[in-house]
Amino acid sequence: MLLFASISNAQHITLLQQGKPTNIRGLCVVNDNVAWISGSKGYVAITTNAGKTWAWQQVKGYETADFRGIQAFSEKEAVIVSSGTPALILKTIDGGINWKLEYKNTDTSCFMDAISFANPKHGFILGDPINNKFFMLETINGGETWDNYAPNPVALPNEAAFAASNTCLRIASKNKYIVAGGLFAEVDISNQNSQWTYHQIPVYRGKASKGAFSIAINNNKLVVVGGDYQHDTAGDSTACYSTDGGYIWHLASTPPTGYQSCVEFINSDTFLSTGTSGSNITTDNGRTWHKINNTSFNVCGTSIQKKLILLAGNNGKIAVYKP
Repeated sequence: MLLFASISNAQHITLLQQGKPTNIRGLCVVNDNVAWISGSKGYVAITTNAGKTWAWQQVKGYETADFRGIQAFSEKEAVIVSSGTPALILKTIDGGINWKLEYKNTDTSCFMDAISFANPKHGFILGDPINNKFFMLETINGGETWDNYAPNPVALPNEAAFAASNTCLRIASKNKYIVAGGLFAEVDISNQNSQWTYHQIPVYRGKASKGAFSIAINNNKLVVVGGDYQHDTAGDSTACYSTDGGYIWHLASTPPTGYQSCVEFINSDTFLSTGTSGSNITTDNGRTWHKINNTSFNVCGTSIQKKLILLAGNNGKIAVYKP
């Protein structure tokens, strides 16, 4: 009990702002000063002073788009991805003054879930399955052009990814990691030779609202969080972890208290997770979790240096986390 109290008291989530008519699910923390967010109703915002102030805009011509995915490279350059129909990819190279449409797909079966880059030129976008395979796009020029990626991973019946926090797809150490849910919950891993392996994991599953929502990586130590977003206070089987690169998975002995839509590696053995049920922390690579805040968020993210850690959610809510 004393350990839990000391951990909880050491963690601080401070609200920076709220009240914008957008639900934020896209967050990219570029460095210790610059971060971008994206959300519904075409909204995008950028900070260049570690979250103290934000420059908001509603992207002209895309006021109904739900930009759930974002990847930024600097205060000038960013790529945003819309979920829904039409599927859209836009890019700016001037800090959001102008946006160029780089990809459009009007097929109603195309629903894009997340974007992740291996480096500033080479990136991928994940979408829900079409014809029993996950839809994937690839760019090799920083998002200026996109092509269908193959081989794309096979999807199990009634399996899909969740566009909840832009973190169901991660690129790390030349590997691609996908987490999905529905009737099944699994992690799909592709190595540098584009060979996919499939690993079922012990988190909530069995219906469309359940499954794995987010994955975070610390070398060979992986953490997955999820649950049931329709019953977000249910706390069983909401997190699991792997210590061998994703091949063998273990259920958290003390899981996060409720549905979590995002998890982020912070430092050492520490991961931060968040969702509509609140935020949780683990200091042992996902084995045990402790709740640190009751506020609802959709996404969390950190800079490479791990000095700026932000959370964001509905109604334009943005907060900063301090260890």
